[in-house]
Amino acid sequence: MAIRNIAIIAHVDHGKTTLVDQLLQQSWTLKALEWQDLIMDNNDQERERWITIYAKNTAIIYKWERINIVDTPGHADFGSEVERVLRMVDSVLLVVDAYEWPMPQTKFVLKKSLELWLKPIVVINKIDKPTARVNEVIDMLFDLFILLWATDEQADFPIMYASAKQWYAVADLNDEKKDMTLLFDAILKYVPEAPNFPEKDFRMQIVNLGYDNFLGRLWIGRVYEWTLKPWTQVKIIDHEWKIRTWKVNKVFSTLWLQRIEQEEAQCGDIITIAWIPDIFVWETVWTWSVEPLPSIAIDKPTLQMEFLVNDSPFAGKEWKYMTTRNLSERLEKELETNVWLEVDFSDWKFLVSWRWELHLSVLIESIRREWWELQVGAPQVIFREVDGEKWEPIETLVVSVNDELAWTIIEMLSHRKGMMNTMNSVNWLTTIEFEIPTRWLLWFRSEFILETKGEWIMYSSFSRYEPWKWEIKKRDVGSMISSATWTAMNYGIFKLQERWPIFIDPAQPIYEWMIVGEHLKWWDMTVNLTINKQQNNFRNSWNDEAMLLNPIRHLTLEDALGYIWLDELVEITPKSIRIRKKYLTEWARNQARKAWLI
Repeated sequence: MAIRNIAIIAHVDHGKTTLVDQLLQQSWTLKALEWQDLIMDNNDQERERWITIYAKNTAIIYKWERINIVDTPGHADFGSEVERVLRMVDSVLLVVDAYEWPMPQTKFVLKKSLELWLKPIVVINKIDKPTARVNEVIDMLFDLFILLWATDEQADFPIMYASAKQWYAVADLNDEKKDMTLLFDAILKYVPEAPNFPEKDFRMQIVNLGYDNFLGRLWIGRVYEWTLKPWTQVKIIDHEWKIRTWKVNKVFSTLWLQRIEQEEAQCGDIITIAWIPDIFVWETVWTWSVEPLPSIAIDKPTLQMEFLVNDSPFAGKEWKYMTTRNLSERLEKELETNVWLEVDFSDWKFLVSWRWELHLSVLIESIRREWWELQVGAPQVIFREVDGEKWEPIETLVVSVNDELAWTIIEMLSHRKGMMNTMNSVNWLTTIEFEIPTRWLLWFRSEFILETKGEWIMYSSFSRYEPWKWEIKKRDVGSMISSATWTAMNYGIFKLQERWPIFIDPAQPIYEWMIVGEHLKWWDMTVNLTINKQQNNFRNSWNDEAMLLNPIRHLTLEDALGYIWLDELVEITPKSIRIRKKYLTEWARNQARKAWLI
């Protein structure tokens, strides 16, 4: 049976996962799943956030040929997942929205595909939208191919037109719009068969990790040469030519949504192997005397954050209390399946380094859903030293807002010394591209939402490192800090709400040095929300004022991480998200000031 390997790449919200759903459903292999959606996004957070977080592979049978499909994340924060799995495939489906221009993640994944000499099949999705501008998008895509130094063969890309939501794909806009058959035929026509090398010794490369409750750690990769059977003794070689020997216990291939145990894995297939300890992404698995495959570069982390045991006055009151040992074990377990993560275990507080802000929030939310509680510090950018000079990461930021808000956004970003590259206005929607340091974006999202009143689209992706610019303030406002441990009262909130938003609800328990609101001025202000209205038998005209509370600003995990500064922590429990000062007494804060810790 011929094998064809293809990855589906796209920017977030361009319809990639919906397209995968239709390919699975219309391949006549998933009749029982006809009325389901987001089939490949089987993680709870993926479904709630409406994004693909982890790269996953599946397979279908069409006209007696096996098509391995790799579904990749569309969010720029998970770009390294895409970069790795592209090594396993022979072509890509580049899905682009019929209205939007090529976005940052489109440029990133296309660049990586072209560097591996893959020839993409372009799928213009959402052609049923009234605002679709198919010809303009194709012209912009061609310009992008040329900009990324595509070869003549790569720039002569085939084009398919689709509406994944309406279940069809066509090769020409005038074709009958009925199903995905023409897209299946295009895959068989343009994606080359996986080469077979039966005369060579077995060789594969690990590109992804998985985990099974019964089998433990799993390793996913493509068989480049020969075949593999269970209980075969193999050698594992890293990029430094260090060799280890082990025996493969089980070999699996994927068909539809099932992992199927195999007696023999074919050359060119994407397989999963189990029960080999201490093997990592990029290492080569082989049987005899062969050279290791080229190493897969793993992007270095750009952000770091402190993870600490919860030591607040409310620790252990809402669910399971996490000790230092529990936290260490949980992070070690995460290291088994997460190739971006780096953890420094040398101190009682663990320094966790990761690629982007969303990575950290996904990990923290996972721990929270396991009914543990913890505390985390403010995200900080990891600087590099180049020739004795400090360098910092730069991001490409794309913002889409209504025309009347465009100059407001330009002014906001110019204050952060963002450099505007392009500006384009279509149908009263202005799209602007900037280059801006990562550390200036960590707290920008919440301010951006307030200025645009929620009518916005914002994407960013890593671009490069540049010399450090200069220091800036994280925020121009201070915090309101509780001076007492008790329950917040309506009256206390009512008297303080005029100063700025309040973060807590009436009757919510609070403790000393917990942050309960935002102060309009730049300094922190100690307040007492536990006071209640004095009851007496005197009546005055001003004494019976109605206590009408403004809407409470409830912080999400991402909001809290973006708000805190270096002397503050986010306390995370299964039921609550609270912000507090790192030092809970005035004496401790004075000692920290003397040691230049705050």
